[in-house]
Amino acid sequence: MGSGTSTQHHFAFQNAEKAFKAAALIQRWYRRYRARLEMRRQCTWSIFQSIEYAGQQDQLHNFFSYLVDHFTPSCHNERDFLNRMFAEERVPQDSEMEKCSDYESIEVPDNYTGPHLSFPLLPDHATALVEAFRLKQQLHARYVLNLLHETRKHLVQLPNINRVSTCYSEEITVCGDLHGQLDDLIFIFYKNGLPSPERAYVFNGDFVDRGKDSVEILMVLFAFMLVYPKEFHLNRGNHEDHMVNLRYGFTKEVMHKYKTHGKKILKILQDVFCWLPLATLIDEKVLILHGGVSDMTDLELLSKLDRHKIVSTLRCKTRKENEKQAEEKGRAKQTSSTGRPSPWFLPQSRSLPSSPLHLSSNNTHKAGRSSSVPCSGPLNGRELSGRGRRSVDLELERCRQQAGFPVIKEKQEPWLLTAEADSEAGELLEPTQEEWRQVVDILWSDPMAQEGCKANTFRGGGCYFGPNVTKGLLQKYNLQFLIRSHECKPEGYEFCHSRKVLTIFSASNYYEVGSNRGAYVKLGPALTPHIVQYQANKMTHTLTMRQRISRVEESALRALREKLFAHSSELLEEFKKHDKDKTGLITPSDWAAAVESVLHLGLPWRMLRPQLVNSSTDSMLEYKSWLEDLAREQLSHENIQSSLLETLYRNRSNLETIFRIIDSDHSGFISLDEFRQTWKLFSSHMKIDITDDCVCDLARSIDFKKDGHIDINEFLEAFRLVDQSCAEGNGSDCPQATNTNDSGSSRPGTH
Repeated sequence: MGSGTSTQHHFAFQNAEKAFKAAALIQRWYRRYRARLEMRRQCTWSIFQSIEYAGQQDQLHNFFSYLVDHFTPSCHNERDFLNRMFAEERVPQDSEMEKCSDYESIEVPDNYTGPHLSFPLLPDHATALVEAFRLKQQLHARYVLNLLHETRKHLVQLPNINRVSTCYSEEITVCGDLHGQLDDLIFIFYKNGLPSPERAYVFNGDFVDRGKDSVEILMVLFAFMLVYPKEFHLNRGNHEDHMVNLRYGFTKEVMHKYKTHGKKILKILQDVFCWLPLATLIDEKVLILHGGVSDMTDLELLSKLDRHKIVSTLRCKTRKENEKQAEEKGRAKQTSSTGRPSPWFLPQSRSLPSSPLHLSSNNTHKAGRSSSVPCSGPLNGRELSGRGRRSVDLELERCRQQAGFPVIKEKQEPWLLTAEADSEAGELLEPTQEEWRQVVDILWSDPMAQEGCKANTFRGGGCYFGPNVTKGLLQKYNLQFLIRSHECKPEGYEFCHSRKVLTIFSASNYYEVGSNRGAYVKLGPALTPHIVQYQANKMTHTLTMRQRISRVEESALRALREKLFAHSSELLEEFKKHDKDKTGLITPSDWAAAVESVLHLGLPWRMLRPQLVNSSTDSMLEYKSWLEDLAREQLSHENIQSSLLETLYRNRSNLETIFRIIDSDHSGFISLDEFRQTWKLFSSHMKIDITDDCVCDLARSIDFKKDGHIDINEFLEAFRLVDQSCAEGNGSDCPQATNTNDSGSSRPGTH
């Protein structure tokens, strides 16, 4: 008996030992597996963010500066063409706003089955809107204009910095960027509850662009703000800007959904965006703003400036800084006017700074703080529009002379006669340089781990602010912490600066399904942040972690291949520098160094090489065949020079934006001659040596209907056809030109 029992115990110990060893092996394998997945996830995230911020450093604003500073029209057609490019939106006048708000003349047909609105709005109206949009119904243009009209009237009465107290609500919920993703907004309301007197909300900007439901998000947010004006608050983001909307999709969405009244809607929206508050302060302790702060952020100045004058933060440098004061002083006395609208890309004030997108140093950033601020009492609409028109026409006259346009003297309108008197009276007609930079900083800035404050060269606007800048601001204004948005985070939120700065991003699956969570933060009377994370897309719950990462990784690599193709010529020249013996082969390390020197994305290229280069030996890479593989499908376009096609890929977002500016009536069409003129100007600015015949061939090839006009969508379709051919062939070798900046799908661009 004893021997048998001993044998059983021996086998039991052996089995236990084997089980422990197996468990240890499984655990070690699983940890390595998770580590590899995490490495892939981080690498994918780096690709998306690098391409996104690189996309903001485009040449669009430089292009328009070039037109004004260097390009002289050589013929009447070029002058007319430039006039159309310069004739962008003005500061809306009272009569224009009344015309845009004329919703009563628009009839709602009997067969309309969408939601109906009546004013003043009730909670049921706002709730019905949410349900209607969930069911994919569209709000009629009459109700859209009516809602925007009422929203504008309400926003005009609000201060620049809203004050909110937790005494009147059980808790306050702060949400970040939504970017046109209605599913996220509906999920927040479903999980957290609809707005009510007991459940206050603050939405921290960037409601529009990229996603396909930006209009619906605005309608829901504006409706709840009118129903609960004391409990529902909106901050302005850097995408609440009509020029940014031209680039990133909102303008296109509005015109697609409201073909007849879209232009009116866009006009009044431009004014509504200008009236959005700049920040929100909870219990005088928690500051909520979209981007961030700088070492020059002055909350007192921000609370006093006239925010309606900041029409767009995308303004471009028109002359050298050291010539600016002399020119302004000489031209300030001009009284003649062309009566034409001002170019969107030129500063509207004689005191405006150079482009906020080019703050080259801290010294530039800190220069010229204004000691004067606008009067505390708000100006009425007629005064604002009158002043706006005076400054617009003065600025246009100066710019027309710089561009070589003839001086056109027209009979002055009565309101022009008071311009000089107003100026002599010392009234501020437009934002000062300091006011402009204050707004740019809070809308565009990002935190950094290092101490100090420096220009945000990665985005091209605002600044990077360090922990010491945050600490100084909190101490100066006796604040506890900051809440900001503006940056997509993998978990939907992120603390930094010793938990004194909280980033909240509410658009889940921003880059691709499974790429990131969304989040919102709840604050009670104790002001302790409670973070709630979520995934609004149901598909993410059916995918394993490996499937999610693989899907996001594939999308990131497609975008990266497209970026590589767009720089094929530069890559070839760089590869040749490393191939001194002209063998056509380079080492993997040389390949990685060459790619980084051209793209400047800061990615682990050696780790990415196996996924980007399909055919290569372990030691050497045949770079010419690799570039040919990248371009194989794109070069299937007949009669298009390869270098031209490459440049088109690289600049198609800029070109589309220019097309939409030329298309002033939002018809969606430009002539073949306008296309040729656009490309001629752009190629001249980019110093691209392309023959006129190649440009003409390109224009004819994109004119699919052969009607002498190019539909902007035809221009984009040229790239979508490439996508289809890549999908049918070996997609891993083809850059997938998805027009990511405007389609609302996975997209590198700007927050």
